Amino acid sequence: MEEKAIAPVKPEIVFDDFAKIDLRAGTIVAAEKVEKADKLLKLQVDLGFETRTIVSGIALHFKPEDIVGKQVTVVVNLAPRKMRGIESQGMILMAEDANGKLHFVNPEDKINAGAGVS
Repeated sequence: MEEKAIAPVKPEIVFDDFAKIDLRAGTIVAAEKVEKADKLLKLQVDLGFETRTIVSGIALHFKPEDIVGKQVTVVVNLAPRKMRGIESQGMILMAEDANGKLHFVNPEDKINAGAGVS
């Protein structure tokens, strides 16, 4: 079995760059496949202060019904982006293992939606 190459480290940033990123815990409250898109799921994520639509390229790894209720880490201050005509209002953080399988970056124990991640 071949090992997957590890991506090189991106250019160094200073703390002030990192501090600009607003990471929050969220809970997926609804999920559905995006029509005519094999890789995309349209998620509704409760962030405690509002529920946002986030489009994520995770449909090859997860069934919508299996991730409802899952806690996730969200970049909440990422500029919105349209994907397949749907405005995505954030990004869910994922980790990829050596076999290419995606894993949610999430709190070990259930915490309040909207809790800051640092």
